[in-house]
Amino acid sequence: MSASDRLQRYLSDERGSCTSDALQERLEELKQLDASIGGPDLEADVDLLSALSNETRYKIVRILHTAGEELCVCEFAPLLDVSDSAISHALSQLTEAGLLTRRKDGKWRKYKTTNRATAILIALDGSRSVVL
Repeated sequence: MSASDRLQRYLSDERGSCTSDALQERLEELKQLDASIGGPDLEADVDLLSALSNETRYKIVRILHTAGEELCVCEFAPLLDVSDSAISHALSQLTEAGLLTRRKDGKWRKYKTTNRATAILIALDGSRSVVL
């Protein structure tokens, strides 16, 4: 069964009948809905959520947020049960996603959360108390 056949069946069930015009009208409404959420913002949001979807990366963001200050790359190793290269890779992904900033201080790299990362963590914290 094609997607439009299934939609036509649904519309028939909901409205009692479904003409070809009604089906085409609904398909156009759905296409407009899809177009309104697409584009670069959607891609950036998916990249950001993907960056947070790993425990190590999420923990790094949480650590930096809780610390409230810059931390050197070397300060993560005692806190995370992963290799130094995994930490460096995670920090790069988080920086590319716009969740961390990085600066070089002599031979060391220091990281801190961005305002966007802070906003996301605050939203996550607040969502825990929402009763479904």
